[in-house]
Amino acid sequence: MSLLPAWMWFAGIALIFWGITGVTQKLATNRISSELSFLWFAYAMIAISAVLAAFVPIHWHLRPVIFWAAVAGGTLNGLGALTSFTALESGGKAAVVISLISLYPLVTVAFAVIFLHERLTPAQAVGVGFAIVAAILLSLEPKPPDGKG
Repeated sequence: MSLLPAWMWFAGIALIFWGITGVTQKLATNRISSELSFLWFAYAMIAISAVLAAFVPIHWHLRPVIFWAAVAGGTLNGLGALTSFTALESGGKAAVVISLISLYPLVTVAFAVIFLHERLTPAQAVGVGFAIVAAILLSLEPKPPDGKG
């Protein structure tokens, strides 16, 4: 019997995959355009989707709102990936860019509070505050040695 619930294992695996992805995206955008890097990303997603479609039973009878929510989620995810590639290609350091964009849960928290009427505990609110401070600290760039910055 595992000490951790299954979701925690999957979240940990996703953390590792996405952590490595930040490095591979920077390596790619150092050598090819963000657009081409995104296209290869999309091709990989299509291949993974094809495997899932072949082996996982799909229930096509969805309410339209669920279908469109899934489409919107995929579209926003793709646009997020494209803009992250562009940030890396534009000279952003992988350690900074990936760390900043990984703070996207703050947007989720804000939307959950506003639209889903979820409430944050005091400890969670402090965590949000720390995340905002972390984003500010990560985005600070040292001035160039010649003082022209």
